Amino acid sequence: MTTLTTISVPGADATLDATLIDGVPFVALKPMCEAIGVDAWTQQRKLKAKSWAVTSMSTATGSDGKSYEMYMIDRRTMTMWLATLDEGRVNEAARPILRAFQAQAADALDSYFHEGGAINPAATVDQLDVLVNRATAQAKLIAAFAGIIDPKHLEAKARIVLARGLGEAPEINPQDVPLYVSDFLKDKGLANDMINAKASGFGKRLKGLYLAEYGETPKKAYQELPNGTVREVFAYTQADRPLFDEVWNRHYEGVTRAAGAA
Repeated sequence: MTTLTTISVPGADATLDATLIDGVPFVALKPMCEAIGVDAWTQQRKLKAKSWAVTSMSTATGSDGKSYEMYMIDRRTMTMWLATLDEGRVNEAARPILRAFQAQAADALDSYFHEGGAINPAATVDQLDVLVNRATAQAKLIAAFAGIIDPKHLEAKARIVLARGLGEAPEINPQDVPLYVSDFLKDKGLANDMINAKASGFGKRLKGLYLAEYGETPKKAYQELPNGTVREVFAYTQADRPLFDEVWNRHYEGVTRAAGAA
């Protein structure tokens, strides 16, 4: 079961109900349909006929604390679907909401899950104060972990918090972006069950290779999983990708082919 997050969309008197499914942002279709006055069942039926639509039925907890079976669409599908809607075919009151969804919804969704939040250009001073206070508290928390968590990870986190407070995209050296074993294996085409089976062994080989390369074990960091839990992992970054590739090429290159043959 997943918990839906309410995400504000700048310029719209409406919100997105979203969650992560296998690390991918999905939004609930019905609330968007209700906001712009179109029939959710009709839109769901149309999406089922589209080759580009990625959908999922998910049991989710709404803002009222109750559980609902919801029809979810991923970010790309949401963007494509919104583009098919003609503002001239919705009632006049809903047109500003549809326009805002078409212009801002994807950015708001990306900002929330990848940068930590989206700032409405029309936000009031009080709303901005809340964001600044939250960013200040997060910065203090990051500082408290200095010397405990890998400094590259702390710097990346700090830059994200700063950017969030300013309403900007974070400026992070691409080489310092965290790289996790699970994400690397997913990029290689492994399914979730295969990732769960191979991640531990891959991680042990990677740690050994890192130790041989640098003469020390990698430092630790924390990774948030799609289900909301947090675990301590070794703190690799994109700069370590050649080590990941070496482990893959030595031991796992045929895994996806073998899985496909099975």
